[in-house]
Amino acid sequence: MGRKMEWAGRANHMGGIPRKLVFMAVGAFAKAVATLLNSTSVHNADTLIRLVRSRPPGVPLLTVSNHMSTLDDPLMWGFKGFPLFDVKLARWVLAAEDICFKNALLSYFFRLGKCIPITRGAGIYQEHMNEALDRLSDGAWLHTFPEGKVSQEDGPIRRLKWGTASLIVRAPVTPIVLPIVHHGFEEVMPEKFLGGGRPPFPLCNKNINIIVGEPIEFDLPKMRQTAISMSRNLSLPTAGWHGASPNGMDEGAQRCLYATISEQIHTVMESLRSFSRSFLKSKA
Repeated sequence: MGRKMEWAGRANHMGGIPRKLVFMAVGAFAKAVATLLNSTSVHNADTLIRLVRSRPPGVPLLTVSNHMSTLDDPLMWGFKGFPLFDVKLARWVLAAEDICFKNALLSYFFRLGKCIPITRGAGIYQEHMNEALDRLSDGAWLHTFPEGKVSQEDGPIRRLKWGTASLIVRAPVTPIVLPIVHHGFEEVMPEKFLGGGRPPFPLCNKNINIIVGEPIEFDLPKMRQTAISMSRNLSLPTAGWHGASPNGMDEGAQRCLYATISEQIHTVMESLRSFSRSFLKSKA
């Protein structure tokens, strides 16, 4: 399968003018909802802004967050002081194909907004994951929601899908991985509003809290070796990931490695979630 409407996501498409217009409109919407209609507080915003603005040449940034509503992105980036209108700095984001790319007009709009369509259930080696890998190879910023879908329950971070871990392993230059946990977007855009579906517009007078963590360190060479030796002792079911092996690892070793990385990200996100709860209590 080819890459859906990839041409519309290129920086030079029509001189970059349609992309700039989309970012101006969506940016204004995100700023209005996050800062004017609701109140947003961000812990450790400086770390995020610094890494978005300046990283060592060629080093990609991979931000990961929980997924509380269909509007998390772009509203997450609407807080005061964030360079939301800078098209070059803006994130690429993995977006659900069945929601954002269901017709040509939506596909064009979301492509201009630097979204990459991901087909749920199509696995971590689908063609659009290769496209995400290309963006990381360019040294760009990519955002993912590793839980894989929206959950509005105020509960622990759910088990993470392996796609994000696979991108970390496969990227030619290991990305800086920055965890973010937020709370409040589920009230701005509830899935069940007045007993029905989502409201036609974002709700206002809500409190949004965004907690930015510190970059997660991965000792990938050591983790690879551990995964290879662990996989020798386990008999794991295979999914036929033929020819997709990074660094000569067989499927069993890949599975061990992706599970270990996902678990490490999950642990950090869960501790950020606990921190955000005590942070909220201290503010109350």
